[in-house]
Amino acid sequence: MSEATEVQATEADEPAAVPTLPETIDNMEDEDLANLVTAEEYLMRKDVQLLEYEKQMFLDTVHADGLLVAAKGLSYERVLLHILKVYSDAGNLLLVINSADWEEQYYKSKLDSKYVHEVANTATERERVYLEGGIQFISTRILVVDLLKQRIPIELITGIIVMRAHSIIESCQEAFALRLYRQRNKTGFIKAFSCSPEAFTIGYSHIERTMRNLFVKQLYIWPRFHATVRAALHPWQAQTIELHVPLSTRMSSIQSHILDIMNFLVREIKRINRTVDMEAVTVENCVTKKFHKILQAQLDCIWHQLNSQTKLIVADLKILRSLMISTMYHDAVSSYALIKRYRSTEYAISNSGWTLMDAAEQIFVLSKQRVYNGQNEFEPEPCPKWQALSELLTQDIPGDMSRRRGANHLEPPKVLILCQDSRACYQLKQYLTQGSARYLLQQALRHEVHVGKLSDEFAKQSQGPAMAESATEAAVKAEPMAAPAAPPPPAAAALDELSQLLSETDVEAQLQQQLFEESYMLTMTQAMPNDPDPNASIFEIIPELEQFDVSAALAAHRQPCICLQTFKTEREGSMALEHMLEQLQPHYVIMYNTNVTAIRQLEVFEARRRLPPDERMKIYFLIHARTVEEQSYLTSLRREKSAFELIIETKSKMVIPEYQDGKTDEAFVLYKSYDDEEPTNARTRQGAATGVALASARITPKIIVDMREFRSDLPCLIHRRGLEVVPVTITIGDYILTPEMCVERKSISDLIGSLNSGRLYNQCVQMQRYYAKPILLIEFDQNRPFHLQGKFMLSQQTTATNADIMQKLQLLTLHFPRLRLIWSPSPYATAQLFEELKLGKEEPDAQVAAALGSDEAGPAPGEQLQYNNAVHDFLLRLPGVHTRNVHGLLRKGGSLRQLLQLSQTELAELLQSQESGKLLWDILHVAHLPEKDEVAGSSALLAASKQFGSGSHNRFRKAAGEARRGRR
Repeated sequence: MSEATEVQATEADEPAAVPTLPETIDNMEDEDLANLVTAEEYLMRKDVQLLEYEKQMFLDTVHADGLLVAAKGLSYERVLLHILKVYSDAGNLLLVINSADWEEQYYKSKLDSKYVHEVANTATERERVYLEGGIQFISTRILVVDLLKQRIPIELITGIIVMRAHSIIESCQEAFALRLYRQRNKTGFIKAFSCSPEAFTIGYSHIERTMRNLFVKQLYIWPRFHATVRAALHPWQAQTIELHVPLSTRMSSIQSHILDIMNFLVREIKRINRTVDMEAVTVENCVTKKFHKILQAQLDCIWHQLNSQTKLIVADLKILRSLMISTMYHDAVSSYALIKRYRSTEYAISNSGWTLMDAAEQIFVLSKQRVYNGQNEFEPEPCPKWQALSELLTQDIPGDMSRRRGANHLEPPKVLILCQDSRACYQLKQYLTQGSARYLLQQALRHEVHVGKLSDEFAKQSQGPAMAESATEAAVKAEPMAAPAAPPPPAAAALDELSQLLSETDVEAQLQQQLFEESYMLTMTQAMPNDPDPNASIFEIIPELEQFDVSAALAAHRQPCICLQTFKTEREGSMALEHMLEQLQPHYVIMYNTNVTAIRQLEVFEARRRLPPDERMKIYFLIHARTVEEQSYLTSLRREKSAFELIIETKSKMVIPEYQDGKTDEAFVLYKSYDDEEPTNARTRQGAATGVALASARITPKIIVDMREFRSDLPCLIHRRGLEVVPVTITIGDYILTPEMCVERKSISDLIGSLNSGRLYNQCVQMQRYYAKPILLIEFDQNRPFHLQGKFMLSQQTTATNADIMQKLQLLTLHFPRLRLIWSPSPYATAQLFEELKLGKEEPDAQVAAALGSDEAGPAPGEQLQYNNAVHDFLLRLPGVHTRNVHGLLRKGGSLRQLLQLSQTELAELLQSQESGKLLWDILHVAHLPEKDEVAGSSALLAASKQFGSGSHNRFRKAAGEARRGRR
């Protein structure tokens, strides 16, 4: 039996019709096509296993196009997977855009491979693959170019699925692709999905603008407090035990002092900037995970207006947040090593002054006391959660298993420990396999913390029976960490000072990430003795787990299994936890750190299993109560709840036009119809006849765009204004507006890099050679100030590289008199400017534009192409020769030897100017030496004249005269 199904397209005049799904068999005949099932009947199939709220999500999205916003952890992925299965058929062409790599891999692994096609590399191959139908995960840039070049049969597209819909803005490539699709396909569907409700609260009317860009009219909201979700999850809740682990006295004091300093800096930044909206700058936001994003959105557009003290405070808030995280989650040695870096003279001079406060001194002292005892001996305190974790693994969980022995008494316990990042994962692996003393000593050596003399108690712990070094080094990994991102280029770093200050990880931290993995498997190697030895570790790595095949590891080892896993991984994203739960089927889950998404994924996993209460997994929460950790978790819950409440309120008041779906001719937002516009002079009596003639001959203006420019937002905004975008690979310029007008677009960072490398000079040479009106467009980001001067754009660096940008631009305009500079505040302004520049002008030719500058191209129109480019450029550098007379000189001058034989009068006639002729004759025939009065004011030349004597100039003139007589 083949289970390929497809949704039959409903007629435009029957929007309320329920989509139907045919159950096909091999060699289906035409009369069997009438055997259709509804979406409700499809959900009753045995192979469709969805929770009640997921079934409702499926019905909502199948029945009508719309945007679905779900809470984190509720996993709309299964709903989308079944929608993709429904349309898995060669008769459908379904496109999935804006998906992450891990999402694409997840769906491809679950779908029938014969219906999922890989994107081909060549245009011809892609055209063939499009006609084969099926499902394609395609990059938006490729899709936009194929839509513009009509390589894809737009009328035959069944529908488009949009992932991460909260990122769709009107200038992005996804909105461009949807606009091109909806212009020519009025029957296909558009379904969008998002699991980030907080993103829709940023900006004005974000949810309405997103729906308008997606061309959908329905909004489906699925928060965790939805009645259907609660009814589906509540009956199957797992047993949860919350363990409040108290902080050590020193850790609690450090936390209080850091919060005091943060509170002071927040009040200080608001006092300095009374006229600036600093609502987002609060102590609560400073300790949350997304603090840098919140602050960047708040201050980015006014960064250049802030004084230096404000910028230092922003940087220090980020540093204090990192110190708080290190104190709460890292070991004492690593935390001390980080805090010690900021107790230096260099940093004290460059910060906002917080290191001089009493609270800062207490932080430094307490951090040292966590590592050294009163006799200055090395005795670091262990993390408070370590002891609680050991008790759970060695006492509570084995005791609970013995009480719950029954049908599964032969099955060893399986424990899943969830951590927030790979560093915490590595820390727990090292602690469980080596013990706290050996791990802390190892950290001291890694961070170059002075060890000195060990305390007696610590030396006793660290000298116990050691685990084999090779076993601990053979860290078994589920997947390798991604390679650290390369540091930004100097130009980009100088431009984005705020992003640089607020970046979450520095280069050193990224390099350290190479040591950490995202998953480890451990097993217990011996029974727990009656009198436990704190020096001996009972945990070891499973060395056979090379490909992280959990089921194989469980089959090979009939011992208790402990898995360390991060909440999400680089390769599988948030689906990594769901995948691990399905493979491991743990009896116990220990939440070493708190995470809203992970908690809900555990709820959904338990609801799918539908086990009786005694067989459900037990979840332990290790949390520091009444601390920053608990506050951060509660803040994330509150933010999500308020975001959903805002979306629900917005939906209740939202006014959605009937034409918003783009399926009718009233969708004027799609394009600007030049055919229907009435000429401005047609309303007058004199221009009536002219207006009729112009209206009959009017065509849609077009702009030739280089293929590489589709990485930017500008082509999308040009098309939005009703201009036709023609994608062509061109070697000269980025945009061709008219046969004479060529535009080279530069962002600020690209401008600085091009000026420093000399690439912009060569580009201007090419533009001036082939086009009569070359234009250099300098475009700013719409989210940044339209401001080049000051510390924002050029940073605080005063190097020659950044200081002479304006001088280089002036030299550029002097070298190229015909070059025009255009300063644009945003891509929106650029699109409007292009439209105005094209008014009343001829349309460019794509074939001519592509041929210019290529080796195969013959002489294009223009006199300058008839001559050697090197000779042309050399003559332009001679005095008296400029762009107006260089062509006449090239035609009649003959050669450089003939030019030297012409008299001054003949040169003046050739250049059509007595002054120009004299300048050129002088440079060719007169030996140019400085006169006495020209050097009278120069101390350097006066010193030289004393050295060589008063007749030195005369000797030079005599030598020049003799040489001239000798030539005669």
